[in-house]
Amino acid sequence: MSKKIVYALVLLAALAAPFVGYPVFLMKLLCFGLFACAFNLLIGYAGLLSFGHAAFFGGAGYVAGHALATLGLPFELGILLGVLAAALLGLVMGALAIRRQGIYFAMITLALAQMVYFSALRAPFTHGEDGLQGIPRGRLLGWLELGSDLTLYYVVLAITAAGFALIVRTVHSPFGQVLRAIKENEARAISLGYDVDRYKLLAFVLSAALAGLAGALKAVVLGFETLTDVHWTMSGLVILMTLVGGMGTLAGPILGAFLVVALENKLGDLGNFLAGATHVEWFASLGESVGIVTGLIFVACVLLFRRGIVGELAHAYSRRRA
Repeated sequence: MSKKIVYALVLLAALAAPFVGYPVFLMKLLCFGLFACAFNLLIGYAGLLSFGHAAFFGGAGYVAGHALATLGLPFELGILLGVLAAALLGLVMGALAIRRQGIYFAMITLALAQMVYFSALRAPFTHGEDGLQGIPRGRLLGWLELGSDLTLYYVVLAITAAGFALIVRTVHSPFGQVLRAIKENEARAISLGYDVDRYKLLAFVLSAALAGLAGALKAVVLGFETLTDVHWTMSGLVILMTLVGGMGTLAGPILGAFLVVALENKLGDLGNFLAGATHVEWFASLGESVGIVTGLIFVACVLLFRRGIVGELAHAYSRRRA
């Protein structure tokens, strides 16, 4: 089956999804899918492990939410401000972090992201632990009312699809090929005359901007923004999504994000169903053990699917063809 047919089937499924599932939950899946893809662009293709992507995700949500709720800006300007804020934050953090490699790079991004977290905790416009509430959806281009979940779903779908298309184009561009070369052998890339630090910084800023786009959309979809999105656990969650789905693959992070978010939201319902079907009361407590179940899935994927789910499937398919 060709890629065009697969993309067409996925698009048809996405267009029909809100008539089958809850649109707000589906929009949340799309936002986290884009977030995971943005993170994968950095670790999967540039080889840079960031523990600070929650700063871009949540920071853009706060900026977009403040622009919409307090400043009264239209939908598109609020989202754009959130993306620009995430890109600027990525430029600052990236310029400091790329001076180091490996675990030192990861620790610097984590430390800088925690500074953003404590800033969000203290800043007046974020409302601290209460969070930013009542973020309006507004109108798109001044005429399309976004109050309807169905209308907003298709807008979010179009925006996330455009973000994913940008990632695909970047990966297959000469810029993306240089990133792959840096990941595989940075010393050789330097010997070929490439300004490695500049390429790393550009990749970091692009990843931050796309993560900010996902965060800004999520804030508008749910109507609020909290400290959870800027906490270091959110950075760990997106790493989990990427590794489970398949690091360095295009579809893997999306699948990983869908699985993790679905577990967080639907595990309780699944547990109640199993408890009713098997009459085992223990299943009813599954909703309170999301972290344990997610951790077990992560361990299983590390042991059994070293390339992630999509990575292992692609590897098995290539071996079969060979």
